[in-house]
Amino acid sequence: MEETNREAVATAVQRVAGMLQRSDQLDKVEQYRRREARKKASVEARLKAAIQSQLDGVRTGLTQLHNALVDVKDIQSSLADVSKDWRQSINTIENLKDVKDAVVQHSQLASAVENLKNIFSVPEIVNETQLLIEQAELLQAHRKLMDLECSRDDLMYEQYRMDSKNTSDMNLIRIYFEDVQALSDELAKQLWMVLQRSMVTVRRDPTMLVSVVRIIEREEKIDRRMLDRKKQTGFIPPGRPKQWKDKMFKVLEGTVSTRIEGTQSVTREVDKMWLVRLLEITRKYVLDDLIVVKNLMVHTEMMGHPELCAECDVNELEPLLPQDVVDELLSKYVQTFTSNITGWLRKALETDKKDWQKDTEPEADQDGYYQTTLPAIVFQMFEQNLQVAAQIDESFKEQVLRLCLKQMNSFLIRYKEEAVAYKEEHLRDRQLPQCYVQYMIAIINNCQTFKESINSLKRKYSQSSEPTMSDAAIEKTLNEVAKEGCQFLLDEVFLDLEHHLNELLTRKWLTGSHAVDTICVTVEDYFNDFNKIKKPFNQEMTSEAHRRVVMEYIKAVMQKRITFKNADERREGADRMIKEADQFKFLFRKLAGGEDTDRLCDAIAAIAEVFKLTDPTLLYLEVTTLVSKYPDIREEHILALLAVRGDASREMRQMIIETLSQNKMSYTGVTQPIFKDITVPTISMTSVTSMATAKLLK
Repeated sequence: MEETNREAVATAVQRVAGMLQRSDQLDKVEQYRRREARKKASVEARLKAAIQSQLDGVRTGLTQLHNALVDVKDIQSSLADVSKDWRQSINTIENLKDVKDAVVQHSQLASAVENLKNIFSVPEIVNETQLLIEQAELLQAHRKLMDLECSRDDLMYEQYRMDSKNTSDMNLIRIYFEDVQALSDELAKQLWMVLQRSMVTVRRDPTMLVSVVRIIEREEKIDRRMLDRKKQTGFIPPGRPKQWKDKMFKVLEGTVSTRIEGTQSVTREVDKMWLVRLLEITRKYVLDDLIVVKNLMVHTEMMGHPELCAECDVNELEPLLPQDVVDELLSKYVQTFTSNITGWLRKALETDKKDWQKDTEPEADQDGYYQTTLPAIVFQMFEQNLQVAAQIDESFKEQVLRLCLKQMNSFLIRYKEEAVAYKEEHLRDRQLPQCYVQYMIAIINNCQTFKESINSLKRKYSQSSEPTMSDAAIEKTLNEVAKEGCQFLLDEVFLDLEHHLNELLTRKWLTGSHAVDTICVTVEDYFNDFNKIKKPFNQEMTSEAHRRVVMEYIKAVMQKRITFKNADERREGADRMIKEADQFKFLFRKLAGGEDTDRLCDAIAAIAEVFKLTDPTLLYLEVTTLVSKYPDIREEHILALLAVRGDASREMRQMIIETLSQNKMSYTGVTQPIFKDITVPTISMTSVTSMATAKLLK
């Protein structure tokens, strides 16, 4: 106790020290004291309650022990009375031995009289039963067999009761009924034969199969009855238990094994694809057999037999598991599924990335569009888990579907990152991977497949038409992946066109360049592959390629790579621009499937008309026409055009700009802007100084 008191004091000192570490806490000493007093009172009350509970328990235990002692004494007294009565009755039991023997003899004689008819007609019944077996009348044959076995078993049982050691009489009965066992064996052979051919029998004569099952069920009942009697008397008839039900399942198992093993017609030495053929044949046979079982065996008379009916209404049964256990199991399932699906999706993406590096083109679907196996693998995972969830209940199925969509959103973000990394890796060495364009097309097409598969899952497994929290994010990410993929492919095209685009509106171009011819051939060649892109992305690709080609052409004009020296050069340059605009029209009308694509290319022709004009005094009117057609054109664009034209004086340029500024047209943005994103390079002061110095020196 002293040690305990010391520990308590030390603990109290530590607590007080902890409370009074700062001077301002001294004001709360009274508050701390009252709080500790309340705690002490609470602890003392709990201790008193616990001790009182223990005392009540001890008192109750003592009372029960006292009652038990009284009961034991009463039992001892009763047992003494029973023992006394039993000793007095021993002599009476000995005097009843003659009565017992008479009862046994009477029972034997009664059994003999009851089976007298069958005993004298055993040979005749045996022959009738044999004939019924041969005629496949199995139910009738079995009924007669049961009558014979019943007569034999009753006689043997009565003989066993009278004198179990008299084997000669037992053997006499067994010999007289020896044909009965042979009939049983013959009937069993017929049953096994029917079961071996059950898939054929159920089509031709389902009642035969029902009869076999009924016979086996009858024998099972007789087996159980004989085993129960053996426990009571020690006697069991010869041939029991027959255990035909176990033999039936062995026969069926053997039939299935034979069915499967019999499908192997070739070996590895003969055909390297032997395993594939074997599995396909096995799949077909198993599927056909299961369809037969489902459609024929389940609805035969056998399954409607009263003895096979349900013993109770399953709808009235309580749940096998408490709801809290079910909730816990479902929670664990969701956690495991989340962990597993994350790993599966990661592995699926890694496998798909390896395919991106292949030297062979990706496979195409039935419409010829490039694709990879990634969407099929991902949605097969989702489908399998949703099928499991659907077997539980509707709300859990919806929960798993939402979880799948959430995981899909995270997966698509990684998919987008990997597509960007794939492009960047390619730009480091454009020779690798060899099928970069084809696999980027497959990545774009996968986005459309993902959309279709998600909608299919929602239609199949969701009763709600309301969008989930993940829908908008998934749609946004898929569109970004597809659009960025299209942009990456166009970047690839324009990297190859860069040299030829730089030739436009140069002296070399004016004197006779094939740059536009090469541009058109290159674009058309790329779009032979881009035709493998699904809608609507292929249409967007065509429109964007058209826009970029025209913009690059107009940029070449605005960069003032050439200044025409005279009217002939202006006319020749304008004619070439109009011709090349027509080439672009023809190309993109062909790629767009005949759709109107003229407006963008008409901008090139409209600029050419500004260059082609021979009378400078009408230049303002021509520029005004250009501005009215393309209201997004800016002042610096017009100055660049006039600079390329080469004959517009400063006063004329200033007049045109001022007049246009005064009559500035409002841009409504209804039509697609062309000049809006085209910048005009400015000349730095260093360049101006260098040009001025060069002029002075000249």
